[in-house]
Amino acid sequence: MKTYMNIHFLVLGLLVVHGLMQSEAALVRYKFVVQESNYTRLCSSKNILTVNGQYPGPTISARRGDTVIVDVINQASQNITIHWHGVKLPRYPWSDGPEFITQCPIQPGSRFSQKIILSDEEGTLWWHAHSDWSRATVHGLLVVSPKIGTAFPFPKPHAEVPVILGDWWKNDIQTVMEDFMRRGGDPAPSDALTINGQPGDLYNCSRPETTKVHVEKGKTYMLRMVNAAMNNIMFFAVANHQLVVVGTDGAYTKPLKTNYLAISPGQTIDVLLVANQPRNRYYMAAKFYSSNPRAVFDNTTTTAIIEYSGKYTPTPSLILPLLPAFNDRNASANFTSSLRSLASADHPIDVPITITRKLLYTLSINTLPCATNTTCEGPRGNRFAASINNITFDAPRTSILDAYYRGVNGVYGDDFPDDPPFVFNYTAANLSTSLQTPMNGREVKILKYNDTVELVFQGTNVVSGVDHPMHLHGYSFYVVGSGFGNFDRQRDPLNYNLIDPPLQQTIAVPQNGWTAIRFRANNPGVWFMHCHFERHVSWGMEMIFIVRNGKDAHERMLPPPKDMPKC
Repeated sequence: MKTYMNIHFLVLGLLVVHGLMQSEAALVRYKFVVQESNYTRLCSSKNILTVNGQYPGPTISARRGDTVIVDVINQASQNITIHWHGVKLPRYPWSDGPEFITQCPIQPGSRFSQKIILSDEEGTLWWHAHSDWSRATVHGLLVVSPKIGTAFPFPKPHAEVPVILGDWWKNDIQTVMEDFMRRGGDPAPSDALTINGQPGDLYNCSRPETTKVHVEKGKTYMLRMVNAAMNNIMFFAVANHQLVVVGTDGAYTKPLKTNYLAISPGQTIDVLLVANQPRNRYYMAAKFYSSNPRAVFDNTTTTAIIEYSGKYTPTPSLILPLLPAFNDRNASANFTSSLRSLASADHPIDVPITITRKLLYTLSINTLPCATNTTCEGPRGNRFAASINNITFDAPRTSILDAYYRGVNGVYGDDFPDDPPFVFNYTAANLSTSLQTPMNGREVKILKYNDTVELVFQGTNVVSGVDHPMHLHGYSFYVVGSGFGNFDRQRDPLNYNLIDPPLQQTIAVPQNGWTAIRFRANNPGVWFMHCHFERHVSWGMEMIFIVRNGKDAHERMLPPPKDMPKC
């Protein structure tokens, strides 16, 4: 890949590709050393967790259908796990990564070789830590290119440019998390937003390191984007340039022309940018979207610079792109609902039509009593919690996947409800405080192999309505419908898009609204589902699907590797 950026994180880890026939899949190998490294931002230095000393971490490059082996070596002082976000890992959940769901953590001084089996993914994915809040600095891109002999379903861009959106705290992220959990309120907001690890020149002490993207007039560039921020959807735009979305979450979309993006934490988007403006320097910029008027968040803007090549006198001041207002929920929902699958002969889709399992899951912010003789910073002196179908997840201290595989009793229950435990006007104003207390539980939902599932996420206004970027491990799903208000089982399915719905792994459920997804349960194993706002995960907005084995050998989970970490 030709580099057009003044940054070094595109330097890859140890890469070995075994020579195979061009039509065959390759075996690609990387070495990830997790270590503490000193970084300075905003005139303040601190040690952060990194992979190979890089922030953001190294890019993994592979082709569709390849197998990637990543040797993760933990030389840091805290536990770590790594998740390959958007990779389905067919029949092999052992490498999926969520702590105490599919594995015990990789402890300091130990290692784990994770096998990443690529299947039909093509486009931009990413990897990140999946233990505590370590993903704030432990993350990077996972780029899946077309197989040799095939091509993009659009003209090949002149170059590919990584755009990793994130956020930065001056304080140690582990301290931020522990303080947030102790106080029971919202976490401290970040001190800056970042593009490729740099805040940009609107922040103190940041101008010299501002990310720059060098372009040639008339050329087309593909931005490989991910929102790696911890707790907010982001708006993104490039001054005076139209963007064309061509993919999301490792699947191609119909080209969508737009002046801005709304991108959820965990979501990836592939965007074409044509350098067709007068030679100059232009800002690309991103800021948080926050739909909850009571939420405290970092209301600043991160920038990078698009810099045209050639001889010219740049204007003295750069133009900022016009971004939607920070609380414009329509801008967020409208962008998300505009995505459509490419659905071409070369990239067909297979939307389940006949449904065998219909599920309705409420997504709520809740409260729980504070510890005796203490006061927390949530409503009425309580601590915040979060739930799916009124169950706040009680995290185990051992691997649920291992317990399922070995038939160990007592680690989890199998009675997660198909529907909310009680029906109410989910999105009404001023809901009764009696609805705010959830149940603690560790129930899973069992699915039969090849079940066709329709899952409707229903946001609620319990405590306060907010968007929820929901992520399902092990699967992509078709987003067949969405809207504001309460889902109507009789009316809303009549408007489903079953022709070309987008294929995603992370979808933003709108504030006080609903989103319907469909998928076929053909990947046996234990698969985590959760909101991708870290504060909501910490509060318990998560659950687990267990997909049973099918009858044939190729429909059954593969056995675990010999080096699985021990608890």
